[in-house]
Amino acid sequence: MNKLRNKVVLTILAAGLALTAWAADLTGQWTATFNTQIGEQHYTYTFKVDGEKLTGTAKNDRGTTDITDGTIKGDQISFDESLDFNGQTIAIKYTGTVSGDSIKLHRKVGDFAEEDLVANRVK
Repeated sequence: MNKLRNKVVLTILAAGLALTAWAADLTGQWTATFNTQIGEQHYTYTFKVDGEKLTGTAKNDRGTTDITDGTIKGDQISFDESLDFNGQTIAIKYTGTVSGDSIKLHRKVGDFAEEDLVANRVK
């Protein structure tokens, strides 16, 4: 019985370590180009991962903002960005799925617009 219990515990620990190592794999730069209501956008996302916490920056042609309220759980990612548009702060909320060196993201820009995009890892 002890051998079985030890195998189960080791399997659970190995799975936990694998998920932690996989989540850390998002750290670095990711780029995306996509069309919006205000034209083509060019973004560079710089992610930092600490466990399930995601932080970093989102840089576009208008400047750089901090990523807030970021989480990563398995292959699911979510984070927020604040956009200063003509003196008005607009919340941008992202949700997505990580697959290797790409992230399929859905972005909701306040109550104004929604876009789907793909961010790719900078190598």
